[in-house]
Amino acid sequence: MIYHTRKLVKPEDLNARGSLFGGTLLSWIDEEAAIYVMCQLETKDIVTKYMSETNFVRPAHNGDIVEIGLETVAYGKTSITIKCVARIKGSEEIIITIDNIVFVHLDENLKPCPHGKS
Repeated sequence: MIYHTRKLVKPEDLNARGSLFGGTLLSWIDEEAAIYVMCQLETKDIVTKYMSETNFVRPAHNGDIVEIGLETVAYGKTSITIKCVARIKGSEEIIITIDNIVFVHLDENLKPCPHGKS
């Protein structure tokens, strides 16, 4: 797995318990996953279709550097499926795993269409 991006956990990213808010982490992952898929399919015409069960393994805290790793799982006719692991830089402790994130390629009418990649 290649770790494509890093994010610094700042005070505004924390929940009421003082750890990284899960919604913030999922937003970071969705953005980075979309960029990854745009590069794989060589198009911006994609949308997130599905995100499988997310497994929050451990918290991240203020000052931690979070690395987001992505890897292609499969290509469909109109879709691409990737997986994600986010971890703490340095210790490599896993924060979250997501086994399947599916993106769909869209035509100009916002309908699924073949992307031509395999």
